[in-house]
Amino acid sequence: MTMLSLRIMPEDSAQHLPMPELPDIEAYAHALRRLVVGKRLESVAILSPFLLRSVDPPLGSIEGAEIAAISRLGKRIVLETRRTSHAPVFAVIHLMIAGRFLWLDPGKKPPGKITQALFRFRHGTLALTEASTQKRASLTLVEGPAALSALDPGGLDVLTITPSKFAANLRATNRTIKRALTDPRTLSGIGNAYSDETLHAAKLSPIALTQKMSDDQFNRLHAATQHVLKTWTAKLCAEFERAFPKSGEVTAFRPEFAVHGKFGQPCPVCNSPIMRIIHAENETNYCATCQTAGKVLADRSMSRLLKDDWPRTLAEWNAE
Repeated sequence: MTMLSLRIMPEDSAQHLPMPELPDIEAYAHALRRLVVGKRLESVAILSPFLLRSVDPPLGSIEGAEIAAISRLGKRIVLETRRTSHAPVFAVIHLMIAGRFLWLDPGKKPPGKITQALFRFRHGTLALTEASTQKRASLTLVEGPAALSALDPGGLDVLTITPSKFAANLRATNRTIKRALTDPRTLSGIGNAYSDETLHAAKLSPIALTQKMSDDQFNRLHAATQHVLKTWTAKLCAEFERAFPKSGEVTAFRPEFAVHGKFGQPCPVCNSPIMRIIHAENETNYCATCQTAGKVLADRSMSRLLKDDWPRTLAEWNAE
């Protein structure tokens, strides 16, 4: 296999459906608040045996109740229902990778096999869909704030965390900064796509070790993380306000992204080709010039195959 063929034959198998992350979930919550808060949930229909992950409280406990609030818990959407003389019941929905919401006006039919649940209101229906053979999306009902808190993986809110707390939290264990950013027990709501964008904005290698990073690097990363997430949350909220999104509009592969999903395309800052690391189902994208001082990071699947023939620098990568 020549290096030329390696560059022009992208691995389509690495392109998986993206899991909605903090900006997507916040935008969904923003859109749903306008549609259903203060409205009565007439009924709920579960169409997939894999979706409902709880038995107590029963599904009927939220039927007929008013939606009091919509919030985010990590990468989950939470529908809080208000019931007379009872503790609130929370419907906690994890979209996982392929789960999406659709809003159906009265009389409009939901899509066929991919519809997993229907939350019916007088003025329309909220459909939960999952376009995948692997049914991973979940609906969990819990009663009371304490039970809701038990579902929280514990990651800190990256939108409000201070720089010092941010650094201390990430330095607690020595691991790659990419893994630390995406660990839901460390930070709340960041996944593969927005960690790539954040690390590019901060000019940091995805494999930098947290306990070897300087204070300056952590300050840059904190600022970049908040800027990227707040910018995209505001952008998506504005888009979702104009029209409730279709399934394909909630994606981690956006044309405006700098590096994520852009393997082989030019970096918008320096024009170098975007590189990648493939591990299991995830692909990490980065710019070698902006983030790793020109070093091409080893891709486990290909560097193991090619061994010494694997290029280590951009100069070697681009050599004819």
